[in-house]
Amino acid sequence: MLLLKHFLYFRNSKVQSMQSKKRNWIFLFSSNYWGILNDNFLKHCIIFTGVTWMMPTYITQSMLISLISAALIIPYLFFSPLGGQLAVLYSKQRVFLWCKVAEFPIMILAGIAFYFQSLVLSLLAVLLMGIQSCLYSPSKYGLIRDIGGEQGLSFGSGVFETMAFLGILSGTVIASLIADHYSFYLTVVLFMGFAVLGYVSVCNIRVKELEVEKLSNFNINPISFVKASYLYAKKYPYINCGVLGVSIFWLLGGLIQMNLVIHCKETLQTSNTVAGIMMAVAAVGIALGCSFAGRFSNNTVNTRMIFIGLLGMIVFLLGIVIFNPPVIICAIFVFLLAFMGGLFEVPCLALVQQANTGRKLGDILAYMNLIIFTFILAGSLIFSVTTHFSNENSLVVFGVVAGMCLITLIYFIVKYPQFLKLKIENSYEL
Repeated sequence: MLLLKHFLYFRNSKVQSMQSKKRNWIFLFSSNYWGILNDNFLKHCIIFTGVTWMMPTYITQSMLISLISAALIIPYLFFSPLGGQLAVLYSKQRVFLWCKVAEFPIMILAGIAFYFQSLVLSLLAVLLMGIQSCLYSPSKYGLIRDIGGEQGLSFGSGVFETMAFLGILSGTVIASLIADHYSFYLTVVLFMGFAVLGYVSVCNIRVKELEVEKLSNFNINPISFVKASYLYAKKYPYINCGVLGVSIFWLLGGLIQMNLVIHCKETLQTSNTVAGIMMAVAAVGIALGCSFAGRFSNNTVNTRMIFIGLLGMIVFLLGIVIFNPPVIICAIFVFLLAFMGGLFEVPCLALVQQANTGRKLGDILAYMNLIIFTFILAGSLIFSVTTHFSNENSLVVFGVVAGMCLITLIYFIVKYPQFLKLKIENSYEL
């Protein structure tokens, strides 16, 4: 009888633990979705409606897009070290929660900007959203390991990135619909509604974290922070490799996204609506690729997907360059290209999470954020130079991206040949 009681106790404890983990996964994934959706909803609402405001004649739509994009990116270059320190010194759940609280006054400011149709106030709102997102980013990524442990890294990273791209897609689509049927009050209600949903999701995350560090070298200088983080990451297998892989993914993704607009309008001679649909197809492809990679990895870091993803991207990029297919076939190629990109990114992100760095994971994730956005800016420069010298030939840009994928593939084969053979169960056992 006593044995039966012990059996029932442990079985019930295990069931409760599984239910708690599932609940935490749901709220972590949904919090990421609502946060990124609101970022992109605000960004694209300004892009789509801001051109109708009274602005200086020298502010064109392309300049407006550049200004809004820069306002979201620049905070990551300067505030990532601070976000990492917050994830080390304080509870990640608390940092996440307080940053979501800060989203409410920012949305109020955005509402005021739309009421007065003020470009300056709207840029300030986007800048503050960029700072807010940057400060809690290491904390929210760090919760993946706290919830799933080592076995849940690939699954958590895959679904987490899936929700991120679905958030980007949703924010863009909803903003375009609002712009076509503009209502100030509906826009403000959606700003606040998405903020509330994100706050509620974070409030419901309940996970036991490692003890916070009482002492830490508080370094918020971006240059010295990157140097110190790189040297620290070298002590662990594959962290810098994973950071490089994720950063290259975002560089390539940014190049493809910018080039799709030109390819649709200039090469395929389509409307803006078709260009938007093509970009949505790419977002769905990445989301499904990330989800597939996370689930297929089966509690391991399946490094072979890095090579499969890169090789697949090369094949479909060359397919577009060589055959220049019509709209429907091109959309299929773009979807498969994006899907392969998702396969490439997830194991790279899991490699970063894999190392047992304890609370220092917050600094590592902040370091990754800073490198990612540096690569995104580099991608913008590559795009500008390539389009300038190719007379905005989108096929040339796709060819350049294919070449970069090939160089990356060769690098991984030469530097990490063991990735072709192994699924990483533990980062210290290779």
